[in-house]
Amino acid sequence: MTAAVPALDDLLAAATVVSLPMRVRFRGITVREVLLLDGPAGWGEFGPFPEYDDAEAASWLRSAIECAWQGPPTARRAEVPVNATVPAIEAARVPEILARFPGARTAKVKVAERGQSLADDLARVAAVRAHVEHVRVDANGGWSVDEAAAALTALTVGGDLQYAEQPCASVPELVELRRRLTGRGIRIAADESIRRADDPMRVVRAGAADVAVVKVAPLGGIRALLRLSEELAEHGVPVVVSSALDSVVGIGAGLAAAAALPELEFACGLGTGSLFEEDVAAPRPMRDGALSATLVDPDPERLARLRATGERTDWWLARLARCHSLLG
Repeated sequence: MTAAVPALDDLLAAATVVSLPMRVRFRGITVREVLLLDGPAGWGEFGPFPEYDDAEAASWLRSAIECAWQGPPTARRAEVPVNATVPAIEAARVPEILARFPGARTAKVKVAERGQSLADDLARVAAVRAHVEHVRVDANGGWSVDEAAAALTALTVGGDLQYAEQPCASVPELVELRRRLTGRGIRIAADESIRRADDPMRVVRAGAADVAVVKVAPLGGIRALLRLSEELAEHGVPVVVSSALDSVVGIGAGLAAAAALPELEFACGLGTGSLFEEDVAAPRPMRDGALSATLVDPDPERLARLRATGERTDWWLARLARCHSLLG
């Protein structure tokens, strides 16, 4: 069931815009802004990236409303295994990053960073392999088919990859890459191709993915993610619930979704809270590579300290109003 859309005045009254400083540059930014909603069922997060248009951002608002006005579905597990996330840093800094993910047995390593070389990727992945059992890489669509085939061949010389996430930008490129890698044991995961698609199942029907990386907010909420996961399972495609560089509130929605899945084959990409210098609540402690699926409310003092400036708050409230008008 989809949550009813509250009146705009109710959303504006419930909104707080925060600015979260980051430890390292990630996704090209060093400060993450999100708008939080304090609703009758809890907290929701509206945080589409600035470059997203209103039509795409509206799904993120629907997700925030679901969390704040409807709350999470019934959980099937109390804890969710998560992967470490290693940004496109120099190899020497890998142990420092991994130390923030105690007990994690899986790591996602960013590759294909603009301005870096394949040699940088190889060194970073090798450094991660020295500490973590399962390694997956994420290129954010940064390779052509030829580049991806060459890079993934090189990256698997030193060991297996659990999968390669969004190695190429388009669905036809992913299809061609999977064809070229047939029999090589390299699984392809689709992220942006699913997250930003009008029809996420088109990616699977086209034969472009072995694994689907799914995120609560872009899909319009936890229940929409669960419905998509059921359909993907019918096609033999498992899901990995991941974050969209969320605050502790958005991470809570991702954990609630992962906790409600019937099966959870892979560690989830929900350990990105360690990328922030400070968040609106104390980070959930990771124990043995897992996070508790219990929801966490923002701390009032942190919320006040991290509140965005007037101009940035005005920008987000105007965006909220535009997206609200699209929800009907």
